Amino acid sequence: MNDRIRVPEVRLVGPNGEQVGIVPIAKALELAREADLDLVEVAPTARPPVAKLMDYGKFKYESAMKAREARKNQAHTVIKEIKLRPKIDPHDYETKKGHVVRFLKAGDKVKVTIMFRGREQSRPELGYRLLQRLADDVEELGFVESRPKQDGRNMIMVIGPHKKKVARGQETETA
Repeated sequence: MNDRIRVPEVRLVGPNGEQVGIVPIAKALELAREADLDLVEVAPTARPPVAKLMDYGKFKYESAMKAREARKNQAHTVIKEIKLRPKIDPHDYETKKGHVVRFLKAGDKVKVTIMFRGREQSRPELGYRLLQRLADDVEELGFVESRPKQDGRNMIMVIGPHKKKVARGQETETA
């Protein structure tokens, strides 16, 4: 920017985007001072480098506003975790399933973890069946993002919500 540009000549772009041409750096700085603007190097790797006459403070402010808008509009993915045991009581299972349903309706991903203890570790098929049963019970709200896999003493599966269709359907039912 301005006096920090260390090349003998630049391809100059005017404040309205018009091409001025290849000019010596001294003349480009003089034009910038006359127009009460900054000389900003926009393409330093080009031959010769491209510099533009612009209000640098205004440019930085506008780019910060664009970045803020982009952050505001992006979806925040939240991962909720539910922990189960292989020998779970039917009522406890229904309660945990209710939590998973609530999280999926809210648009959150759910990480379902089955914790094995002692001899349960020798029967991973019990955990696999339980995870499959849970996935089948909530398949209208979400889909299995990552299949059940053993991770030491735990078996983990991730269920993600269906894209937007579920959220719109819920809004129309409650309205």
